[in-house]
Amino acid sequence: MGRLRKCIKCGAYTTKEQCPKCGGETHTAHPPKFSPEDKYGKYRRRAKFGLEAV
Repeated sequence: MGRLRKCIKCGAYTTKEQCPKCGGETHTAHPPKFSPEDKYGKYRRRAKFGLEAV
């Protein structure tokens, strides 16, 4: 059995790559693992929040 996934369009949860309700694309519903030595954290935060280079 696969991991739980969430539809981007309608928000339904499924284990399939494509949503059975609306046919939309799904992505994993689980957050990435946390690591205090995250080398790329500042780049992800910059992309997520649209911040300029610090």
